[in-house]
Amino acid sequence: MATSIRSRVRAKIDPHLHLRVPFVAGAYGNSPRWSNKDLDPVPVSMRTWGGLDYWAYWTSDMLAPPLASTVASVMSLGFTARETIPIVFFGFAVCSAVITLTAKMGAQYSIAFPVIVRSIFGMYGSYFAITVRAFVAAMWTAILCVQAGGFLQCCLEAIWPSFKRFPNHLSPDAGITSAGLLCFFLYWIFQTVLACMPIQKLRILFLVKAVIVPPTFAALFLWAVIVTHGGGPLVTGKVEITSTYMNTAFSALTGLNAIIGLFSSMAVNMPDFGRFSKNGFKGYHQFFALPVIGTLGALTPIFVTSAHQVIWGNFEWYMPAVIGDFNSRAAKFFVAASFMLATIGNQIAAGTYPFSNDVSGLCPKYINIFRATILISVFCVVCTPWNIIKNAAGLLAFLSGYSCIMGPMAGVMVSDFYLIKKRKLDTYELYKDHGIYHYDFGVNWRAFAAFGIGFIPLIPGFAKSISPTLNVSGAWKIYTFAWLFGFTLSTVSYYVICQYISPLGDALVEEAVLPAQTNDVISSDGEVEIFERKDGLQTHTKEVQDV
Repeated sequence: MATSIRSRVRAKIDPHLHLRVPFVAGAYGNSPRWSNKDLDPVPVSMRTWGGLDYWAYWTSDMLAPPLASTVASVMSLGFTARETIPIVFFGFAVCSAVITLTAKMGAQYSIAFPVIVRSIFGMYGSYFAITVRAFVAAMWTAILCVQAGGFLQCCLEAIWPSFKRFPNHLSPDAGITSAGLLCFFLYWIFQTVLACMPIQKLRILFLVKAVIVPPTFAALFLWAVIVTHGGGPLVTGKVEITSTYMNTAFSALTGLNAIIGLFSSMAVNMPDFGRFSKNGFKGYHQFFALPVIGTLGALTPIFVTSAHQVIWGNFEWYMPAVIGDFNSRAAKFFVAASFMLATIGNQIAAGTYPFSNDVSGLCPKYINIFRATILISVFCVVCTPWNIIKNAAGLLAFLSGYSCIMGPMAGVMVSDFYLIKKRKLDTYELYKDHGIYHYDFGVNWRAFAAFGIGFIPLIPGFAKSISPTLNVSGAWKIYTFAWLFGFTLSTVSYYVICQYISPLGDALVEEAVLPAQTNDVISSDGEVEIFERKDGLQTHTKEVQDV
């Protein structure tokens, strides 16, 4: 018995004791650099997500602390509920339109974001897109560690009120207290252990989250409405812009950009989830999921922030601080525990797991999903995320900062797939080192040129968002709608370059070549070569062995 246990433990540990990790080529190529089980198209048997599943996913992902913090940071610009609610709705509507478009990319070909971008940026150029997206996922994971540590601190204070008097040995400029740092590391250890588990084993965690978190949001909303008698100054009051250099219009654009920024990374990597669709992500109802769920969910932080101002007399955007002021120890514990649970699920599903998938695909010889998870866990500490979210302005700067990168990238993706290639890709060429998507030395310079055209004009505004006293003339104005500006300019630029300056050549195929489909039938001679129409396209599917 003891020998058997030792053998199993050794079998799990031994692969991690070597510099290189075991890896084999997948079914779609002869090199694990391009083809392995994590990168190959999703098998037909695993394409099981329907419309209800995606709505459930958005409900789980939206009702989480990032939504609360982002909405409250928009209100910190001086807006009341009357202005914040339309900003939230239209921000999520814009983001949802692009998310729907990119999700259909993955749904049509059953492939993930790291593979889709090969057709756009080139086989080696895709590393840039993957790295940028992975960095954003890592930063969000780190920020959520800080927030979850705050929720854990609230739980400990509710159980042991004396924990409020935990001695602080850090300076006021540290951005965190000794108690906060302790709770950060306690939570960090817990989430690292969970993140190292295979995600399919965490199904119970996500199920519990789906059962507990939505009622918590609803209960908080009802509490806030009751204690404020239907509103409060942040609901029924007047706009009082807090910016020293922006008027109401530009402040509204900044808020809109922050809301879009919250899910701007999902607007890029939604193929990771769209590939599991069983019906090609059909149905216009998918577009409404984000603005409907997001706007309804935003009512809770709007009214809770207003209630905090009514009861305690000051504006507080940071949810752990809001919960920390609750007088009821039971309410403080259960609300904080629920929000911590929401953070764990959100952190793993939208942060750690996507990061690990992408980074392991960059260098499969040396990094697997387990090592990538350890890497992001270490990053969560060394990047000192508590300095990013010292205040609402810091969170706004972060959201706007990466949205000015995600916007141009999403614009290039949409322009390439829908306007230039007309949704026609050759799936099997995506796994060939020197195939039609190799472009010039493995890089599609057109994509990088269009990305730069959309991103470079936003740099001065980004600098001013970090240092408000910096004089950049009027350049900061376009930064207030950075995502929209970058997306639009890169979309148009890429179309002009590919249509009139330097056509893509062999990368433009006449028929879409799909992976295996549910209605593929092997003929009597063993060949699988079926031509059909799918979602308005003339398509062609063939067996893997024919590659």
